[in-house]
Amino acid sequence: MIQLLVIAKAPVPGRVKTRLCPPCTPRTAAVIAAAALADTLAVAGAVPAVRRVLVLDGDHPAPPGWVCVPQRGNDLGRRLAYAFADTALPGVPSLLIGMDTPQVTPALLAAAGHALGTNRAVIGPADDGGWWALGLTDPADAAVLPEVTMSTAVTGRDTRAALHGRGAGPLPLTRLRDVDVAADALAVAAACPPGSRFARAVARHLTGAPEGVR
Repeated sequence: MIQLLVIAKAPVPGRVKTRLCPPCTPRTAAVIAAAALADTLAVAGAVPAVRRVLVLDGDHPAPPGWVCVPQRGNDLGRRLAYAFADTALPGVPSLLIGMDTPQVTPALLAAAGHALGTNRAVIGPADDGGWWALGLTDPADAAVLPEVTMSTAVTGRDTRAALHGRGAGPLPLTRLRDVDVAADALAVAAACPPGSRFARAVARHLTGAPEGVR
């Protein structure tokens, strides 16, 4: 059994998904971000876990039964490292995901959790060169993350190399596309299951389609 961590930013206009603007406005970008977070939390809530934690920058309600832990650190690498350290449960592996892959499924998360049963670390590569998921059996291995430059085309490669340096070479998971710009949002929305809040928000606010689409 694993612990699931969702690291997220409160969907406040002007603070989230700013690379969607234009064509979005800060308000509609925040609506899309809120939908992505809602879908992600719903999927994570459907996966068996010892504990589910929302590691949050800002103020946003966590689902019932979730623990909410504030982010800390001056940059993303440190925030990720502290997310693992501040939520560590002895003997329980942690799987961390973000809010930018709302197309993720319970089956993908369950497979990642299963892989953590026999591997010290797992990583889910993203199409842009980063990663969408990182699982660690030892939270101390997250100490390498502040050394990795985040949000670049080689972040995934450098994260894998840093973990290899600790003897924690990660097993790769399924590759996913995360949402950075409008083209990503459209592609990810098309990959979401029926009923997706994210797909509906994109259809309404990014493509101009009627609200009833999907």
